[in-house]
Amino acid sequence: MQFLIIHSVSSLNLTNEYLNHKCFLDQGIYNTGSEYEDSLNIILRSVRTGSYYKNGFMRTSKGREPAPDAVTVMFQCRGDSYGSKCRTCADTAVAGFRRRCLRNKGGIIWYDQCFLWVSAIGEDMPINTNYKNIFSMYNPNNVRGDAKLFAKRVVDFFSELTLKVDKNTEVDSVVIFYAEGKKKLGKNTLYAMVQCVELTIDCKSCLTWSIAKLFKNDDIKQGGRVLGSNCEIRYELYPFIRS
Repeated sequence: MQFLIIHSVSSLNLTNEYLNHKCFLDQGIYNTGSEYEDSLNIILRSVRTGSYYKNGFMRTSKGREPAPDAVTVMFQCRGDSYGSKCRTCADTAVAGFRRRCLRNKGGIIWYDQCFLWVSAIGEDMPINTNYKNIFSMYNPNNVRGDAKLFAKRVVDFFSELTLKVDKNTEVDSVVIFYAEGKKKLGKNTLYAMVQCVELTIDCKSCLTWSIAKLFKNDDIKQGGRVLGSNCEIRYELYPFIRS
């Protein structure tokens, strides 16, 4: 697992900052003018023009393996960033992927409000949790007072939100795996969210694993998040969710 530090926070994070990326070097490089490049251009254009008003999610493929031009793309916006904001993030993610994974057949890039996954290797549906493409970020500020008690309360709140995800999986006939909330902790207010990709085979297991990894050491921070290609969790002591 890779760890990053959040160097600055704001009272309300409505930005769409670049967070991280990983190019899938084992999938190779495509040549300029190749069938793969044509397929990739077509499929990324569809990502940029999606509406994303219902669930902020797209998974689409072109070509079939083992054809050399086969490409699969998955795009997911954070649960509070659907619609036009999601489309803006799609534009940013596509441009960022092209720049940071130049001519790579596959890769993944994360922004604050969305992530984009591109692969020359398709996956069976529904998707098994991929524990390789996961990283963590932490608020630099340490918890004051009883850090272990604070961590326990955060974990308990994450568990509540995980159960809420299970109950809110269908809204207007669209599958939604997203829950958010806030909770008073003494003088502070805890804000948190959990989300799974629509096609994840076991959302609860992915979230439970991410929660455990977030608190695997005794250096408890005032905020943190775990992001991957299947699920995402985050908590802070300031509001970061778009209402």
